[in-house]
Amino acid sequence: MARLLDAKRNPKEEMDELPLRPQRLDEYVGQADLKNNFRVFIGAALHRDEPLDHILLYGPPGLGKTTLAYVIANEMHAKIHTASGPAIEKAGDLAAILSSLEPGDILFIDEIHRLPRVVEEVLYGAMEDFKLSIMVNRGESNARSINISLPPFTLIGATTRAGDISSPLRARFGITEKLQFYTEEEISLIVKRSAKVFNSTISEDAAKEIAKRSRGTPRIANRLFRRVRDFANYEGKDHIDYNDAVKALKALKVDSIGLDDVDIRYLKTLIERFNGGPVGLEVLANAIGEEIMNLEDVYEPYLLQIGMIDRTSRGRVATRKAYEHLGIAHQTHLF
Repeated sequence: MARLLDAKRNPKEEMDELPLRPQRLDEYVGQADLKNNFRVFIGAALHRDEPLDHILLYGPPGLGKTTLAYVIANEMHAKIHTASGPAIEKAGDLAAILSSLEPGDILFIDEIHRLPRVVEEVLYGAMEDFKLSIMVNRGESNARSINISLPPFTLIGATTRAGDISSPLRARFGITEKLQFYTEEEISLIVKRSAKVFNSTISEDAAKEIAKRSRGTPRIANRLFRRVRDFANYEGKDHIDYNDAVKALKALKVDSIGLDDVDIRYLKTLIERFNGGPVGLEVLANAIGEEIMNLEDVYEPYLLQIGMIDRTSRGRVATRKAYEHLGIAHQTHLF
């Protein structure tokens, strides 16, 4: 089946990540509680010789939702088909995908919250009863409904915006799991594993330094590792030590806790232009020239996680920790 890729996702970057993906739950670093749950769900499904119930995975980008979908498929000995919500524009697109499935297959839909409503409604019957019902010649005198039986399959949906998924669609997922940010120790293990995949070596303190600046996110850790490796290789080195890592990360403008240029502009604008807030996200996004969705999905989760900002009913507010990190005198505001 032809793969439907989201236009925003770079296929080359995706191919670069494939060797880094673990194949089994035992190889998957982090998310301990989630892994324990899936061992039970998968073991029970295999015991009954049934497909897994439909699964919804949610959390900030880069935490391993796609990787986990592949791991689940491997554990279930199932073939996985992948698609992206924005790429499934019509009910016919979904029908073409569903009609190609075989018993026990897994269909992974990334950014499932971006499915058009007309497509989503077709999905309801497919998920509940394994039946596909499509209206042909809608709005014409010879309109009719075509019903197609589907083999039992598992839908895995992934999203960074669980709140944007409609209640009817959410209710049809039997398993819903949230992926959490990773600890520095877990990210360090991922960095060292990536070094092995790329036939490189890295010191313990260098791996920890990259982990410390990776925002608790494996995708960022792997990206930073590749760039640090570039700097080391440029100097003729195959082994990466602590000094190599620090030098490269400084050149990449990633600070000691993983904040980049956008994070710093966000915090400085919030503090210096809006007196620390509160200020609405739309106003803040316009002030720094970034998309609202990009700030809300990519940057704010980490800033909230490390206590740099608060969300209030009146808007975003910089915390004392943000002032201290930027070296700006803190002012207390009542609001």
